[in-house]
Amino acid sequence: MKTVLSSRSIEIPEGVTATVKARIVTVTGPRGTLTRDFKHVDMDLKCVGKNMIRLDVWFAQRKQLASVRTVCSHIENLFVGVTRGFIYKMRFVYSHFPINVSTNAGNVEIRNFLGEKRVRKIPLLEGVSYLRSADVKDQIELTGNDIAAVSLTCARIQQATSVRKKDLRKFLDGIYVSEKGIIEE
Repeated sequence: MKTVLSSRSIEIPEGVTATVKARIVTVTGPRGTLTRDFKHVDMDLKCVGKNMIRLDVWFAQRKQLASVRTVCSHIENLFVGVTRGFIYKMRFVYSHFPINVSTNAGNVEIRNFLGEKRVRKIPLLEGVSYLRSADVKDQIELTGNDIAAVSLTCARIQQATSVRKKDLRKFLDGIYVSEKGIIEE
């Protein structure tokens, strides 16, 4: 059954400006500017007043109704990104061969994984910064404004260190996300 109108409003926080043009949302805040394209979703997106964005879906089936909340969450993540930012912490897990991780020319380089000579190179996406934790051994921190870029970089690092052709119950080596959240000032 089709729902005639499903509507949802998002409040724009203080110190953040947002513009909507042709389902492209641009958010500017103290940490920078983020842009997200929602042209793949069939809905009305418009600014109402100075501090509200309204999202309308007309005559939608169940699948389109589910996308309303998803788009609202994406826009709220843009607001958090330009005001506070996101941080993902990753820990190295190894039993015998210590994993060596460094950064070089915008790439994260992983050496000595399971004693292999091959160097794994993972590009850092635009807006993602790499930091080796000084206080915690075998930990890296990836920070940035765009949650999609930060989490995708972490996922690529984790997938690059997946163990192949061995018993996964015994070989638990890899680089895993240990903590994720908003940057605390």
